[in-house]
Amino acid sequence: MLLDKYSFGIGDRFAMQGEAQLRALMRASKAIGTDIAPVWNKSNREHIIVGSTPAAVLREAEEAVKALGYGGQWFTDADHINMSNVDKFIEDSNFFTIDVADFIGKRETEDEIEAFTERSLKLADELYLPVEIDEPYLRQLGANYLYAIREAARIYHHIEQSKGRGQFVAEVSMDEAAECQLPDDLIFILHELAREGVGLQTIAPRFHGSFHKGVDYVGDLGVFAKQFEEYMEALNLAVEHFGLPEGIKLSIHSGSDKFSLYPIIGSIARRHGRGFHIKTAGTTWLEEVLGLAMTDDAEAIRLVKFIYSEALERCDELCLPYSTVIDINRQNLPGASEVNAWSGRQFASALRHIPDSPQYNPDMRQLVHVAYKIAAENSDRYLAALKRNAATVGQQVEENIYERHLRRLFDLP
Repeated sequence: MLLDKYSFGIGDRFAMQGEAQLRALMRASKAIGTDIAPVWNKSNREHIIVGSTPAAVLREAEEAVKALGYGGQWFTDADHINMSNVDKFIEDSNFFTIDVADFIGKRETEDEIEAFTERSLKLADELYLPVEIDEPYLRQLGANYLYAIREAARIYHHIEQSKGRGQFVAEVSMDEAAECQLPDDLIFILHELAREGVGLQTIAPRFHGSFHKGVDYVGDLGVFAKQFEEYMEALNLAVEHFGLPEGIKLSIHSGSDKFSLYPIIGSIARRHGRGFHIKTAGTTWLEEVLGLAMTDDAEAIRLVKFIYSEALERCDELCLPYSTVIDINRQNLPGASEVNAWSGRQFASALRHIPDSPQYNPDMRQLVHVAYKIAAENSDRYLAALKRNAATVGQQVEENIYERHLRRLFDLP
């Protein structure tokens, strides 16, 4: 099972926007003349908070594909899984994001680190890598990453035993590590993964800068571009020498709304003739809330204001699971009484991610991003509002993905 050159992770907290998301991808695929594979992704954390199951993700995808007559590749992703929760995803998923960030820094035995160092020194000589790739560097790399690599292999082969060889797509994720992986690090990590028999098709390294949920990239664009280019070169080398799949690509997590990065990602990938995988999730939930605010449905507008007011009261609780991927300045959050006096359109303008708009409030957007737990606690009311306003909400979701994301990634007019 080989992943298309381009793939796009479309998260959906409440499994209501499958058709809108797929329509956006089909529009972009037609415009560029090649398929962009939809990957419906949902993490174990999100399933727990919402009370959903992987089977519901598969059902949403199947219904959207059937309704729109889509004939290309599509996947359902067990997002950010580990050995403790992978089994609940195996039956209904065919894409597995193996998250090893928590295992980085755990040490293998000294004998294993020594063997890794010897292998890697030999590899460096064979590939004529720079002289800076010396024994102390490789020993430290092994101490930092070898345990995590072995854990990735253990999970991969556990999935393979259940699904069958070649019956799923695997990604290895290190994006929530404390520090970036150097491009040279990636070469030896990929070599060791290949040696362990992990047939990964995408890898998610920890990029320079901050990838906060639902807002644009924070960091030096030049540094990111250099790092992205060098990672691409590492992938080219890994394909040539390690036997990894020809189409292996970089995956960008928390990839929604990273508007300043999309032209960089697209242009470098095209120059190398290689694809990419972009993971989005919360942007669809945010567009649902925004869409409800845009309606003339008084009950829906009251609901979105209620969600925001509750989020203000429960900010610490809601932010805790996302503490490494959000950065909210609470002084910039409007009070509940102020928001309750707004029109629905004012609420939508504050939430809509248009960076140069004077109404846009990125801190409010991040808070609403983590507030889907409140909608889940009021699911009857929330889902009823979505059904009443399906056309308006769906239009917001589709336009957000196509206009703000895919057009920038693929340089579409």
